[in-house]
Amino acid sequence: MSAADTAAAAGRGAQRLETSAPHPAGRAAQRLETSGTRPPDPARTPPRPTVAPRDPYAEQAPTSGIRFLHRLNPLAKFAAPLPVMLALIFTRGIAIPLAFIVVALGLLVVGARLSGRALAALLLGVPVAILVLGLSFGIWVDPDRIENGSAAASVVLLEIGDWRFTLAAYLVGLATALRIAALLMLSLIAGLTTSGPELVRALVQNLRVPYRIGYTALAALRFVPRFGHELEVIRAAHRVRGTDAGRGPFAAVQRTVGTAIPLLASAIRHAERVALAMDARAFGAHPTRTERTISRWRARDTVFVLLFWTVSFGIYWWALQAGLGGVTPDRTEVGL
Repeated sequence: MSAADTAAAAGRGAQRLETSAPHPAGRAAQRLETSGTRPPDPARTPPRPTVAPRDPYAEQAPTSGIRFLHRLNPLAKFAAPLPVMLALIFTRGIAIPLAFIVVALGLLVVGARLSGRALAALLLGVPVAILVLGLSFGIWVDPDRIENGSAAASVVLLEIGDWRFTLAAYLVGLATALRIAALLMLSLIAGLTTSGPELVRALVQNLRVPYRIGYTALAALRFVPRFGHELEVIRAAHRVRGTDAGRGPFAAVQRTVGTAIPLLASAIRHAERVALAMDARAFGAHPTRTERTISRWRARDTVFVLLFWTVSFGIYWWALQAGLGGVTPDRTEVGL
């Protein structure tokens, strides 16, 4: 058989296949035509919205103008309350710590994005914690530190035998609790409005901290949520195998040991993988590195720091002039 005859036979075979077994797409199109409907036009179909995953290392989306704390440089939010926190360690009295609690709370409510739970903890939990801490600290106050001639010392709140709990002792404990709460609230100005990557970028770019230290510490901090996930997987595996049964202290110790060993092994494997990945990308091979997101110190950061220092100086000046407190390194001085 010649080549021409072979080609003709192949053409006739392909024609018979097309007529006997049409393509599925052709059959679908024929059914659509007979049913009176048309396939959707891709040009007219609106595109589906795609949600990009959140990158914690990228610059965050701009916030509203009133939530200004998130747009400040992290170093500004640390530098502004730091001198006040150092001064509060040597501050005695109630008025000064209470004033700074109000200032910090106002900044957080106005300038930070807070969830309902966080807002309730600040507005309700902090006052309750102050009252409870004031009571517990007041119970342990040495009676010799309290002036017996003061009016508060004559007011007895609780008396058990020869032991008396007076209003003066409670005020001393309350002053200590307010000082601790003021330190906590001032630290939350940066803690609730700054993420770990933002702080590392600011330290590396603005304070010239070696990036080997900054990003290594950040990588270590990011181990924590991964370990939490690994712990849940290990506990679920133990529940499936029925090895977490039992009650009492011995069973709790056995479960802890049975969870700690595989978690430690997983942590070592993960640390090795991270180290190999950083080494493969030549981390630390050069004295400097490029940054995808730039952390800048702007004029608004300077204004925020200066305003905070001015308000803090005004609070101290007013309280000291009015005799509502004192600043002394003597821990035995009550300073009410």
